[in-house]
Amino acid sequence: MNAPLRAGSSFSARGDGAPGSEAGGRPAVAIVVKGYPRLSETFIAQEMLALQRRGLPFEIWALRLPTDKAVHPLNRAITATARYLPEYLYQQPLRVLRGAWAAARMPGFGRLMRTFWRDLLRDPTPNRGRRLGQAFVFARELDPAVRHLHVHYLHTPCSVVRYTALLTGRSFSVSAHAKDIWTTPDWEKREKLADAAWAVTCTKAGLAALAPLCPPDDPARVRLVYHGLDLGRFPAPPENRPARDGADPADPVVLVAVGRAVAKKGFDDLLDALSALPKSLNWRLVHIGSGELRQALAAQAERLGLSERITWRGGLAQDDVIAAMRDADLFVLPCKEGDKGDRDGLPNVLMEAATQALPLLSTRFAGVPEFVDDGVEGLLVPPGEPPALAAALDRLIRDPALRATLGRAAHARVHRAFSFEAGVATVLEGLAPAARAAAEPAPAA
Repeated sequence: MNAPLRAGSSFSARGDGAPGSEAGGRPAVAIVVKGYPRLSETFIAQEMLALQRRGLPFEIWALRLPTDKAVHPLNRAITATARYLPEYLYQQPLRVLRGAWAAARMPGFGRLMRTFWRDLLRDPTPNRGRRLGQAFVFARELDPAVRHLHVHYLHTPCSVVRYTALLTGRSFSVSAHAKDIWTTPDWEKREKLADAAWAVTCTKAGLAALAPLCPPDDPARVRLVYHGLDLGRFPAPPENRPARDGADPADPVVLVAVGRAVAKKGFDDLLDALSALPKSLNWRLVHIGSGELRQALAAQAERLGLSERITWRGGLAQDDVIAAMRDADLFVLPCKEGDKGDRDGLPNVLMEAATQALPLLSTRFAGVPEFVDDGVEGLLVPPGEPPALAAALDRLIRDPALRATLGRAAHARVHRAFSFEAGVATVLEGLAPAARAAAEPAPAA
């Protein structure tokens, strides 16, 4: 099954398992993601592009086809082939059967099935069976030159990779981020970390949650690697923003919020907070992002009488996001705990806003305080408290001098401590042995 590619896209999509070659030779590593490409996962695309530029040959495997209408420039620059496992097994039954037939003859089949049955007893869901079927397909169709699997997300994608590694004898590593840490049961995280060669996570909160689950003989198996930003991708911030203070109806203070319309982003709290502001205070909100709650948020804004002040722009390409940030006066992202414990790590959009010297208004939640010091780069309020958010909004809208001071500090902070170079070096260090081994004879299937 081929993904729908748009004119000008520079990545190639393959879903039939046919062999292909990457720029720089046969792939040494398979990088596995939940979906590819995704506008909301620039941190993954950024890492892939950096690995490509450092000469690591890899291929991309995804569990889901792309759904975003736009393709990020980072993804367009990635030349590795992207292949797709069957998202639902019934959609490609012959491909799954061929994978199962081949798997039954692999040396690791018995170990895999013992592990799978233990997992199924603790998680008797259809999704568990789908992970096994995807692993069968993955194991059969992987290029024999691939010696190592690196997966983003510790939940479903890591299950598929772990099963494939057990089946084929390959090693694997994992990048854990946010939702995958907080929604995966401890028993499963512990066993995946025990089987993984190494792991990284992108916040101190994530590290604190995973470190106690590491094998006793290797408590440092998980390392902290901030995503950071490739700062060369971003223009210099505007030199002088207008000193708007909310007093002029013809020149309102512009707020920008970037993020998927899902519960953990807290946009419902933002609307409640905005509705509590004095009617005489002039502001305009621009929201950028797709997501399941867009219609519900628009309906909430209508009930609160805010519709005339809000522009819902949907998912946008990176250039358009940065343009909106440059036109704005304040960046707002009121993170909180979402459905079933879902939460953010350290949202990249905070750092992206900082590149444009925007002051940041967010919450003391998840990894946000690791980047934003309250009163230095922005203001932080308790999560899920619209009155506190409204008070911070009122203060920042009325005070352009404070916004300018916070924005300059945010810009300095991202340049001082959140370049992505150190993180990419750590990941490349972990993947380098696989690149060296790729030149050796492939192991027997």
